[in-house]
Amino acid sequence: MSDERIEANETVVPLLACTDIDATLEFWPAMGFTVTYRQTKPYLYLAFEWSGFALHYGRAAAGTEAGGGCLVMVDTVAAYHAAFTAAMRDRYGKVLAAGQPRISRFRPGASRFTITDPSGNSIVFIQRDEPVSVEYGGATHLTGLARVLDNARILRDFKNDDLAAFRALNSGLRRHGDSATTLERATALAALVELSTALGEPGKAGEWGERLAGITLTGDERRQVRDTVADPALLDPWL
Repeated sequence: MSDERIEANETVVPLLACTDIDATLEFWPAMGFTVTYRQTKPYLYLAFEWSGFALHYGRAAAGTEAGGGCLVMVDTVAAYHAAFTAAMRDRYGKVLAAGQPRISRFRPGASRFTITDPSGNSIVFIQRDEPVSVEYGGATHLTGLARVLDNARILRDFKNDDLAAFRALNSGLRRHGDSATTLERATALAALVELSTALGEPGKAGEWGERLAGITLTGDERRQVRDTVADPALLDPWL
């Protein structure tokens, strides 16, 4: 049903649920956002702007958690990840890869990444020309640990499931590690270091890191391995 009075010029602004006012007001300005609206009474409403888009927040319903989110479509997604990781290093001294808030890794050639805010909402930045059809892991032309790495990439980068990615890599390394290339083993171990950190198990990260340190890599291979994690400094103790 059409109405000649309606023009196709609508603007939709997602309203994200906020469970921690102070942390939200601290985090987004640290990322370079400007607070454009701030109200806590009689009801909560916060608004932040950066570049050409805005994030708006209302109070989460009583007894519920956040965990919602929105999509931000951009032309050059790598530049956004670089800007936000630089802001994190400047404000926090490191890239936040675990807990809330955090940012997901961005490997060369990737088409999206996710910022999880202090309330658990996912703000997903996506390249406009991202392929319509995405290969969800286990590509048929890959075998062994290479196929496991591909599957883990999809679990983490597209499904935001760190635990499933960790389990896939842990199992895959046991099954295929002996037949894998040096670079594949090192890449899997680096991913397990990062995933263990993100899952709040730094002790486990150290165990994977020690195994990584025992692999002899060329300079180019070390650079390739470092490029697979969100914060290459995370691997400094072992590379």
